[in-house]
Amino acid sequence: MRQPPKHRIAEEAIKAWRLTAFLFLFIPIAITIGAFILEHFVDFISIWIPIILIIVTIIDVIVTPFVIPKLRWRRWKYEILDQEIYIQHGILIVTQSVIPMARVQHVDTKQGLILSNYQLATLTITTAATTHEIPALREEEAANLRDLISELARVEQDDV
Repeated sequence: MRQPPKHRIAEEAIKAWRLTAFLFLFIPIAITIGAFILEHFVDFISIWIPIILIIVTIIDVIVTPFVIPKLRWRRWKYEILDQEIYIQHGILIVTQSVIPMARVQHVDTKQGLILSNYQLATLTITTAATTHEIPALREEEAANLRDLISELARVEQDDV
């Protein structure tokens, strides 16, 4: 069996993913508040619907920003080798992907508002069939990996 990849993404990813989770929590909170208001004004909606929604929302408020980002960070690993890119990620189901350098067509970095706030970027690797991402790398590391993969893929193409 193959050893897991050696490199981790930046630990600041936990903070970035937490912030994203908090922003998206407004949706279930708004739905829960709306259910309580609707239950008050409409007779055919049972009180149990808003109660169940508030229980689910409380669980969501605890799990999504505090548990999942840490687990997600622990599982994210990568390794760039001369002839392949090895990526591991997942929370409940761990996926290990090996991308041959000869298949790499395009390498890019991208950065949204939240990632740029933490000086992070996502590395995107495109092949003919799929697109793979290594999220939340430090900006300089993402740029260096982008250039390295591009160079290795070019060398691999020349050898073929």
